[in-house]
Amino acid sequence: MRFFKRRNKGPKLYPTHMIVGLGNPGAEYRGTRHNVGFDVVDALAERHGTQIRNTKNQSLCTEVQIGGVDCLLVKPMTFMNLSGRSVAAHAKQHGIKPENILVIADDLDLPTGKVKMKPKGGAGGHNGHKSVIQSLGSQEYPRIKIGIGKAGETVDHVLSRFKPEEKPLIQDAIRMSVDGCELWLADGVERAMNSVNTE
Repeated sequence: MRFFKRRNKGPKLYPTHMIVGLGNPGAEYRGTRHNVGFDVVDALAERHGTQIRNTKNQSLCTEVQIGGVDCLLVKPMTFMNLSGRSVAAHAKQHGIKPENILVIADDLDLPTGKVKMKPKGGAGGHNGHKSVIQSLGSQEYPRIKIGIGKAGETVDHVLSRFKPEEKPLIQDAIRMSVDGCELWLADGVERAMNSVNTE
């Protein structure tokens, strides 16, 4: 009879903060402008030695400790327009307040690769933020906006992929956004904004 040793999964975490990347599920949307929020949380997970693979509350998610803070990383799998359902379900399950939920998404009104962090705000025409605000019943949550520029028909543009000359700008924006997430967890939104919101 063989005995199998249980793998030690480490100490149980109790998330007090949530970082959400917005995007659309499915291979056909991978790498599109609208999915840059997914790219940031994937990069954050990779930096901290984990992957976002668990399925719960209509999302892919994982729990990770970053800078001593127990944090939940979330990628809603509901498509962009219904992202808030997943966010609200996780928030309710873990008792996470809106001010402790950082949402990362693309922004048409910013130049490609420009990163801007805000402590709160309206939807700004973004359907993902509209859904999050409606589902949480609050717009008092911080967010990181990543510029994807404007060109032609909006739907076609947001679902297009970055041009070769844009890719270095987006990679820098993703790295800066990951840094911003870590600073937010460690020192709060004002410190993170001072670092991220540079010209």
